[in-house]
Amino acid sequence: MDHVAYTVPDLDQAVAFFTEVVGAELIYREGPVQDPHGDMMRRQLGVHPTAVARIAMLRLGPVTNLELFAYDAPDQSRVLPANSDWGGHHLAIHVTDIDAAVHYLREQPGVELLGTAQTIPSGPIAGNRWIYFRTPWGMQMELVQASPGRPYESTTQARRYGPAPAWDTDHSCPPGTPPPDHQPARNPCA
Repeated sequence: MDHVAYTVPDLDQAVAFFTEVVGAELIYREGPVQDPHGDMMRRQLGVHPTAVARIAMLRLGPVTNLELFAYDAPDQSRVLPANSDWGGHHLAIHVTDIDAAVHYLREQPGVELLGTAQTIPSGPIAGNRWIYFRTPWGMQMELVQASPGRPYESTTQARRYGPAPAWDTDHSCPPGTPPPDHQPARNPCA
C-alpha cells in the first residue's frame, strides 16, 4: 500500500491534529491543485471541474502514509458518513496500552471518545481491545490494542501488522507512537 487518503474540512486543523496529537510527521504540502480552464479535476479525480484541492502527505508510524485533501467545490457534500453509510470509514491506530491512550485522548481538546474501551470476548481476534473516537472535525478513528496469540494465528501463517513490543515505552511521545530510536531524527514522535 502506498497511502490512505481522507478528505477533511480544514487542512490546517487536520495536519495540526495528526502531527501534534497523533504524532505523525508532515512530509509535504501541495496545492492549490486545480484546472480553471479545463476538465482535469473531473477526468482525473472524479470531482467537479472547478474544484480546488489542497493536499498534505503525512507519515503515520513507521510504514503508513496518510494523505489529506481539503477541497473547495460547488457540489461538495459537507456531511461525514457514518460507519454504516456507503463510503463510511475509520482509521485504526494500534497502541500497546489502550488505557493510557484513552487517558491521553480524553485530555485533547475537541476529541470525542465513543463509549469505553471494549474487549472482544471470542472469535478470531479474541482478547483484542478497542475504542472508537472522533477528531475535532468529526472523522471517526479507532484505537486497537492487540492481544498476544490471537486465536486466528493457530490456523494460518498470515499475520496482521502489529508494532514491536518495545514501542510505547517512551512516554514522551503520544500513546501508540514508537520511541525516538525508531523514528526520523527531525520529529521523534512521528
